[in-house]
Amino acid sequence: MNKNISCPALVVAAPSSGSGKTTVVAALARYFTNLGKTVRVFKTGPDFIDPNFLAFASQQPVYQLDFWMCGEDHCRQLVAEAAKDADLILIEGVMGMFDGKCSSADIAAKLGIPVLAVINAGAMAQTFGAIAYGLANFRQDISMYGVVANRVGSAGHAEMLKEALPDNLEFCGYLPKNLGLSLPERHLGLVQAQELDDLDDRLNLAAELISQHVEIKLPPEAQFTPVVSAAPKRHLEGVTIAIAKDTAFSFIYQANLDLLEALGAQLCFFSPIKGDELPDCDALYLPGGYPELYLEELAANTGLKQQVHAHVNNNKPVLAECGGMLYLNNSLTDSEGKPGEMCGILNAESTMQSSLAALGLVEGELLPGEALRGHTFHYSKTDSSEEIACYPVSQRGRQLDPVWRHKQVIASYIHWYFPSNPKLVAKIFKGTL
Repeated sequence: MNKNISCPALVVAAPSSGSGKTTVVAALARYFTNLGKTVRVFKTGPDFIDPNFLAFASQQPVYQLDFWMCGEDHCRQLVAEAAKDADLILIEGVMGMFDGKCSSADIAAKLGIPVLAVINAGAMAQTFGAIAYGLANFRQDISMYGVVANRVGSAGHAEMLKEALPDNLEFCGYLPKNLGLSLPERHLGLVQAQELDDLDDRLNLAAELISQHVEIKLPPEAQFTPVVSAAPKRHLEGVTIAIAKDTAFSFIYQANLDLLEALGAQLCFFSPIKGDELPDCDALYLPGGYPELYLEELAANTGLKQQVHAHVNNNKPVLAECGGMLYLNNSLTDSEGKPGEMCGILNAESTMQSSLAALGLVEGELLPGEALRGHTFHYSKTDSSEEIACYPVSQRGRQLDPVWRHKQVIASYIHWYFPSNPKLVAKIFKGTL
């Protein structure tokens, strides 16, 4: 029998997106990290941008939790592993507390972790109590740790909010309205952490405000049971995978990198927008990001484009996800109508749009009976004449943009979650798909 592992833990949830979950989690993570504590942070649902901030705040890698995309056993194992050496585990929720097929509430209930609710109180008073009461009582399998008010106007305002709470709900404090805490946004979410030169100052300010206005103490210990699973066979032993990684190609699950290394692969990183050449490699991984913001830099790196052409013509494998796929197309036109010449490997053209084109968890059957899961979230439209490998299906059963294939290139709008099918991932990067 596996021995349980104990660690203080909280799920930080909210009534809706935009309530300030990321700010509160990042502030708590930075506060305890500054005290010398090891804080491990997780993000509910598929997301790349928030985890970058949380990793920067905690100085630890951040992983995603979703029972459908990742698998429940995999999620339990990730948290149990983190609990072995962590002083605190924080799990940032997704959207509203009860939203989605794997909601923040589902995570809290199944993992046995209490919930800290963050409520944007900027435009309310006593209604704060009603919202908090609803979050605490909508489901009976949730344990509420307490409530934090965000964007509070004054100490008097905070006292009014506290008085509105039911007696059995703990008011843990508040964060004041403060422009220094706000983070700039763009399509797909916040501006990336690595783009903000003053991020350390912002996080330290958030940690200081947390210490002034929020009751700071470690929550009760939760119990986590390790899940026994066999280590993956090293199908990629001796395979070197080059991975594009910079602010244009930054949407990479940490769990994907961990799995590739567990499969035996050697990973090497390069930056297309900084003019890097393609490293000597057996396979190429082009993740998503914001290539549309770097059209000139990508177009100007002609040497890299030629090397990627040679890689593909030598029938070496490439996995291109969303922005990585856009880079392989003939051209990419930004939202202002400015075109950029891309690699021209895939006979396709892509154009950015002002409205969201697709969002959701997906599954693609890349071989008969063998599927890989992930998610899609993009603002562009692609017209392609390449061979269609499959039509992925959303978690709700809707057919989405196809997965295209060109020689050993697998390209789509999907950000794949590799641990959902390690054997299939190995076939992709060995070129045996």
